[in-house]
Amino acid sequence: MIVPFAPGSASDTVARSVADKLTLAMGQPFLVENRAGAGSTIANDYVAKAAPDGYTLLISTAALPIGASAYPNLKYDTAAFTSITVFTNSALALAVNPDFPAKNAREFIEYAKANPGKINFGSLGMGTSHHVTAEKLKLDAGINMVHVPYKGSGPAHLDLMGGQIQAMFDNLVALMPHFKSGKLIPIAVTTSKRHPQLPDVPTLSEAGVKGFEAVAWFGIVAPPGTPKDIVNKLNIEIVKILNTPEVRQRLIDGGSEVIGNSPDDADRFLKSEIKKWGVVVRSAKISAE
Repeated sequence: MIVPFAPGSASDTVARSVADKLTLAMGQPFLVENRAGAGSTIANDYVAKAAPDGYTLLISTAALPIGASAYPNLKYDTAAFTSITVFTNSALALAVNPDFPAKNAREFIEYAKANPGKINFGSLGMGTSHHVTAEKLKLDAGINMVHVPYKGSGPAHLDLMGGQIQAMFDNLVALMPHFKSGKLIPIAVTTSKRHPQLPDVPTLSEAGVKGFEAVAWFGIVAPPGTPKDIVNKLNIEIVKILNTPEVRQRLIDGGSEVIGNSPDDADRFLKSEIKKWGVVVRSAKISAE
């Protein structure tokens, strides 16, 4: 199981939880290998070229469809991967400093329209889901903000608290401690429905950006051409694992919604993500190379 990010990352943690259970369920070891770098494209390329025999799998995230447009010289076809299932998805939240003049998403959009280019928004790097989610908001809401990339959540959160940047999207799990302490304020979530951990915080769609949805997600895919019987067998076992009380509760406690869908549904989701983020990446002229 190839993880496209470093040990200790969220995708690595999810992969190891599933791999351990699969080892028990299927009677042979499932090993996790980290191949980090280049916005997940190093790992993606490796798996795309692996034998389609079920022995090499890729942990997929939103970086996979984003990279399809952000990296113009890829040597693989993102849409050709064989989807197995989507593990989970989780909300991103739009966070601001308590001193920021806008206290809700509608006021934020109004302020941005009245002050074009005066909001600096942070992200975890060029072409990350945090970055392109903000670019999608710019596109859908017709506002202008300035991107400030960081190398991690920690430095970005500190600058947001200090007022050096005015807003950022990040995973709800990473932001919740700052929301609870009052050092940052949540003004919107990116899912289609309100999040149970922030029931009073509206979605961006409720705030007037109709149909807006962007989620952080984890799934698993196999090389192009992997036979259906292998895919179906893996899907059945992985969905069972995701729905065990222990794993399910751990994922929910981490702020995620458990999905565990069919290979066909997972494939439709991946292709819809490629299309959605392709529009945003091209509009924002994002190029990671």
